[in-house]
Amino acid sequence: MFAIIIGLITVLAGLIVVKGSQSSIHRKGKKLLKPPNTLPILGNAIIFLQARHKLFHWFAECQRQHGFRTLEISVPTLPPGVVINAPENLEFVLKHDDVFTKGDFFKSRSWDLFGDLNLFPKLLGNGIINVDGPLWKTQRKAALRFFSNSSLKTLVDVHLPMFVRETKSQLRKAAAEKRVIDLEAIFMDFTTRLMGKLAYDIDMDSSSTFFKSFDLASGAIGERFQNPLWRVTEPLFNARLRRALSEVKDFGASIVATTLEKWEYRLLHGQPSVPKSAINSDSGATQPDGYLINALIDNFKDPRLIADSALNFLSAGRDTTAQSLTWTFYLLMRHPTTIPKILTELSHLPTPPPRPPSPTPPSNPSTPQTTHTPPLLTSTTIQPTHLPYTHAVFYESLRLYPPVPFEIKQCSTPTTLPDNTYLPKDAVVVWCPWAMGRSREIWGEDAEFFNPERWLEDIVTEDDDDNEGEKRGHGVGTGKKVRLVPRSAFEFPVFNGGPRACMGKKMAELQAVYVIACLVREFEFEEVGEAVGGGEGGEGGKTVEDGDDGEAVESGEGGDGDGRKAKLKKRISRNSLTLPMEGGLPCYVRRGRGRV
Repeated sequence: MFAIIIGLITVLAGLIVVKGSQSSIHRKGKKLLKPPNTLPILGNAIIFLQARHKLFHWFAECQRQHGFRTLEISVPTLPPGVVINAPENLEFVLKHDDVFTKGDFFKSRSWDLFGDLNLFPKLLGNGIINVDGPLWKTQRKAALRFFSNSSLKTLVDVHLPMFVRETKSQLRKAAAEKRVIDLEAIFMDFTTRLMGKLAYDIDMDSSSTFFKSFDLASGAIGERFQNPLWRVTEPLFNARLRRALSEVKDFGASIVATTLEKWEYRLLHGQPSVPKSAINSDSGATQPDGYLINALIDNFKDPRLIADSALNFLSAGRDTTAQSLTWTFYLLMRHPTTIPKILTELSHLPTPPPRPPSPTPPSNPSTPQTTHTPPLLTSTTIQPTHLPYTHAVFYESLRLYPPVPFEIKQCSTPTTLPDNTYLPKDAVVVWCPWAMGRSREIWGEDAEFFNPERWLEDIVTEDDDDNEGEKRGHGVGTGKKVRLVPRSAFEFPVFNGGPRACMGKKMAELQAVYVIACLVREFEFEEVGEAVGGGEGGEGGKTVEDGDDGEAVESGEGGDGDGRKAKLKKRISRNSLTLPMEGGLPCYVRRGRGRV
């Protein structure tokens, strides 16, 4: 395979010579800097053929060497392009979505996952991820009803408690059996069931063939953005991909068909098309936002378009949240001193009335018994004003491990960036949230390390006036009150920005903080490492492999469950359009003594 790729690149290398000489990208008439490791003829082609996690580290190295400077990239068979790192340039790009669009570069690579297989090339994809203009605006308008404040309240007060209870039952069983779990699979199952019910009124199972097919297709589509010769190489190995794409499309069609059948049944029986579970209990009015699929059907007539849009939202709502939770708990296991701060913050929340004691003894006397009343987690108490540190932990995880680590737009017309970089029509603009999250210019000298306190500031009161100028430690555990300090979408582009800012930002935050609060309070997680020796019956330990992302700052206590010393490898992402963890996150889970 590698020999084929190299041979084809050699044959086509002349293309880049011609194209490179014709590139009209410049800054005040001068050529732009080239990134590190740019080759004379192949440009950056070899870099882009690397494993995706290595490509992200290359973008981070570009950031370290050149700061906010715009760099010109060149890859055979691709349009001329630049890498932007400066927040002011990114702000310009994101705010001018009529100039910087998805473009043919993106659509031609993702159309068969995010669009209709039967409509190419007349229409390059129907879903919101793959479209611009009126079709994008209509889908966004329809989805906004699903992300309304009333829907978020119902999410936290009704749906999350139910689905988190099911997840906790899974973890309790695993703890009792003392077996290894894949925490990423647990979170993927949680977001699958939640999103299926909340958005589509369907019971979904993350182990179904659809999700396996979607993951396979997402990985293959991701490779298209790195391999300039994918049109040549993919057909040689594409039988599994075509089957996977067909299964994905069939599942999208089934979502629409199931919903329409329910509507027809209710109409025949004199019932409203929107079920009672989607009625606003405060006003009594029906809410199409109760189910996202209802809002999509209200706005579109073509079932294929509805299916494409539904699959887009399913991917965005399921994959990114589950993966973000996985990386968050990975960092919590690598930084155990963070957990007491979360617990301290939770201890300050109000508590519900205590339950009466059980009249019968527990079936398993070894099971930890409730010693504290759990905090009251509601749509009010889960907000940053009450849980600033827990929100900061999640933001810090997103900074280091953004669920969409790599973004591309294409110029629909010639334009000039704020730093005077001229871009011709069809030029590609690339930015890497992974690299921007590690920018020392934005985040300081400790940008590569996990530090939730960077998101907090002390709330200064009149009593603090006498101590003005004194260095203050950020709040949690110090008795000081703190507030969460968000960063602009152009310094922290995890949720995009401008007109295409992520609609599900608040929903994702609330889900994540709720899950973190519930699981950290009841469970302890221990990452499974690779055995590197040790003695029988002795106390195990962990050694942490050095890394550059703040993963190696602290060492946890304990071993891998059998008394051996374990080495924790640096976790990387596998190839995908998002950021799943390679090999999942294997770990042990225990009931936290005195926490539950």
